[in-house]
Amino acid sequence: MSKPVLQIIIGSTRPGRVGPAIAQWFYDLVAASEDFKVELVDLADFGLPIFNEPRHPIMGQYEFEYTKQWAASVSRADAIVFVIPEYNHSINAATKNAIDFLYNEWRYKPVGLVSYGGAAMGTRAVQAMKPILASLKMFYAGEVTIPLTFVPVVDGTFPGNDVLRTSAQNLLRELAKLTPGLQLIRQHG
Repeated sequence: MSKPVLQIIIGSTRPGRVGPAIAQWFYDLVAASEDFKVELVDLADFGLPIFNEPRHPIMGQYEFEYTKQWAASVSRADAIVFVIPEYNHSINAATKNAIDFLYNEWRYKPVGLVSYGGAAMGTRAVQAMKPILASLKMFYAGEVTIPLTFVPVVDGTFPGNDVLRTSAQNLLRELAKLTPGLQLIRQHG
């Protein structure tokens, strides 16, 4: 049986963002674990405008090519980790917008959050995401919260530390536990 696919979705799309460095750090940890086939997915690559599909996403009748590509990407995932910044005590607009474009593609998948920010470490973004994920019937596996004030991205690389690696490994263990059962649920409707 093939390994389940874990997608790490970079939620920030702005120039100068640090999300890709943090996502690469997490990607390297997942790749070393051998529990998942891992894919790094960058929202910036999809060029999603503010949600503009004429039909509700629950119907899955997408009109625009960027939505179809986004839906195909998320459909491949058996588990998802969002790498998200905290903006103004919440999640960033690009992440929320990308979530809103789809519906069925998210359902019954385990999800983790890797958030980052200043002293608050992105914890308010995590709290803002939880009801959104619950409404999509995604199963929350945990989070890694990164204080960039104390563990910064340096020259485009995020080094992490032992505490963050342990937190990431705990998240991966939870995702690995949840994924097989949720795959069965998705297969049997």
